[in-house]
This record gives sequence, C-alpha cells and structure tokens, in this order.
Amino acid sequence: MVLHVRGVLLPEDEVRDLWLVGDRVTFEPQPRAETVVDGGFVLPGLVDAHCHAGIAPGGGAVESLAQARELAFEDRAAGVLAIRDAGSPFSYAELDDDPEMPRLIRAGRHVAAPKRYLRDTAVEVEPVDVPAAVTAQAKAGNGWVKLVGDWIDRGAGDLTPSWDAATLTAAVEAAHAAGARAAVHTFSEEGVEIMVRAGADSVEHGTGLSVDLIDEMARRGTALVPTMINILTFDGIAAQAETKFPGYAAHMRALRERNPSVVRAAYEAGVPIYVGTDAGGGVPHGQAAEEMLLLHERAGMPAEAVLAAGSWGARAWLGLPGLTEGGLADLVVYDSDPRRDLSVVRTPRRIILRGRILR
Repeated sequence: MVLHVRGVLLPEDEVRDLWLVGDRVTFEPQPRAETVVDGGFVLPGLVDAHCHAGIAPGGGAVESLAQARELAFEDRAAGVLAIRDAGSPFSYAELDDDPEMPRLIRAGRHVAAPKRYLRDTAVEVEPVDVPAAVTAQAKAGNGWVKLVGDWIDRGAGDLTPSWDAATLTAAVEAAHAAGARAAVHTFSEEGVEIMVRAGADSVEHGTGLSVDLIDEMARRGTALVPTMINILTFDGIAAQAETKFPGYAAHMRALRERNPSVVRAAYEAGVPIYVGTDAGGGVPHGQAAEEMLLLHERAGMPAEAVLAAGSWGARAWLGLPGLTEGGLADLVVYDSDPRRDLSVVRTPRRIILRGRILR
C-alpha cells in the first residue's frame, strides 16, 4: 500500500505532499495512494537518544526478547520511532531488523570499573582490560559503546572517575578503532572533564559541566544528552545515601540544582543537544515528550531547538535519513504547531513507522 501524507512539513515549514512507498519517502505523486494525513504538522519520527530497553523496570536485565520488545513499544506509542540504547545487560540484537520495532541504534553492555556501577548491569573490568572490553562491546552493539566515566567511590564517599585519564582515553580510542562511537555516563566535574578531553562522542547527563568545558565541547562537536528527567531523581538518590555518604548526597543535590543552567549554557554555546530519557530501571519508558518539555521549560531551549533535538536533528546525528526524497518513512503528525505549544508532542494524532500506520 502507498500512503499519501499532506501537511506542514517541519523543519521546512512548508505545506508538502509526501508519498510513502514501503519504507521510503518520495515527493513524486503516486497513483492509487491512500490519503492518510490531510492537514496538521508533520515531523520525522521522534528519537529517544538515551534509552535502555534491555533493563527491566526497577533494574537488572529484562527476562526475554519479548519483554525488551514491549518496553520499546511503550516508547513507540509516544511517537519515538528511533532509539539509541545506551547500554543494556540483555542483548536483543535479534530485534534490530524487526519491522515492528523502532529503529535501533545500540551499544553493548556498559563498561565499568569493578563495583562502580549498578549491580549486574555492566561488564566490570580492571584498567588493563578496558580496551579489550570496549572492543568486545563495540562488536556486541551496532555503532556505539557505553562507558561509565564516574560513579560513587564508597572509600572516598563521593563521585570519582572510574579510572585514570590515560585509561579512559584508551577506552575512547579503542571504541573508535573498532568503528564505534563512545557515549560516556558522567555526573561529576572531574569525570566529565576527563571524558570530553579524551574525545568521547557524547556526554550522557553531564551535570558537572563547567563553562570552559562547554566551550570545549562546542569546539569539538561533542554532543550532550542531558536526560533531565533522570536528573530530577537525584533528590531521591541523595536521601538514600544521606546517612552513609553525606558528602555524596550534598554533591548530588547541588548537581541537580544547577542542571538547568548547565543545559542552557551548553545550548547557548552551540553544543549539539539531543533528547534522551534514560528509560529503563528507574525511569519509565514513553517519556520523550516530558523530556522535551523539561528542556524547554526548565533549561529554556526554544521549542524549535527542542524539536530538532528530539526529531530531525537527532535522526541526522544517528545516521537516519529524515523526510527527504528517498528518506525513511517514519513520521509523527500533530494537530497544531508544536513550535507554538510544545505540549502537543504529548498527543500525536498519527504515527507511521516504516510506512505502516501505527496510530
């Protein structure tokens, strides 16, 4: 079946006619097409650029491919038609070509220092074994590696880098040598500085960013995926840690408090920013619209910049063609202009994935 879509195409801001022929877009009129959209605002499918379909609600690996699939479907129902899985303990590579799934861009398992990450989630290795572990996880993914750049050090009672700068730099170099890009989890000031200067491709969370480091990210083109919806959980993390690790608890609260200004400064400096929820474990799936609204309302990013961060810009960053001639037939349609009222991203009227109507 050939589908015909007519509406205001963003970001071009023009009324256009698109024809979806299988999984491809064309602007050439097609005979016997069924008109399925006539009016509204048409965007390339949304992206959750930091998601974990292989982590079960509450933490730990999912139990099956079916469970990973259902979690991804929760994102799909919200208009998320592409997911970058930023590390999962359960491999679901078999779903990469599943036509019902959002487009999948995956890391393998997280690579972390021993006892310095969530239990049973990461491959935990000593410094000497980091490059080999990164190479193995690059093969397990399909384009990305996930590094844990810092975590609580119980001996220090606060966040510290997972390894020294030389080891973390070697980790990034190993990822690049394996043909993968390196995404790095980092909360702390010291950890994020090491990872940006080591050449990481994306900073996940990045709560410890400074003005000087933001300028360095902009110069390098290093992306930031702030996961603001996850940062809101820092008060709960701090409360749990308060008795044993008061310094860590105070640090986490301070990072949460300054997070909106950090994201705003990164945006103003020209750092590429993308929407990611950190869904999996403690954050429910299907929250991309809420993350977009946080970027707009708390960090002050303009609505159109947020839309780029969660749609056409994120897709381009991940190598996914948009709604161009020969592009991928993934789109969402809204009744009113999301540039004027971003809250409409919560309620897509039409969702089409791979040229097939989902809603």
